[in-house]
Amino acid sequence: MTYRRTMQRVMSRNKTLAPPPHIVWASLIDPHADPTRRWLILLHDEVEPRVLESTKAERVTWSSLWPDRPDDTIQLEVEPHRCGTRLRWTAYTPDVLPDDECRREIRYRLDKLLFGNLRDAYDQ
Repeated sequence: MTYRRTMQRVMSRNKTLAPPPHIVWASLIDPHADPTRRWLILLHDEVEPRVLESTKAERVTWSSLWPDRPDDTIQLEVEPHRCGTRLRWTAYTPDVLPDDECRREIRYRLDKLLFGNLRDAYDQ
């Protein structure tokens, strides 16, 4: 018998990016594919996420960026939006929901990576 914990939604945000969904999806699947567009710049207390699941040009699920929250996951959904992509990230945890300060840190880091660094990488 396998035991699967129920994942609780921590928070979710979405914004638009200029490239089409298949380009954004490819960047999420392999952040280092194009060394001239370095965007997944981790802090000293973060780890490289692993791709846990993906559906081509639609969704990617990453493992946690934070060693102190190893069971958390980040679901990334890409969908067409006008001439570009709407990217939504949703953080999940099987554990107790984090406090407000931790939630702010999660939101800040994911926004910085995805809506800051990744967006800037496309503008190069």
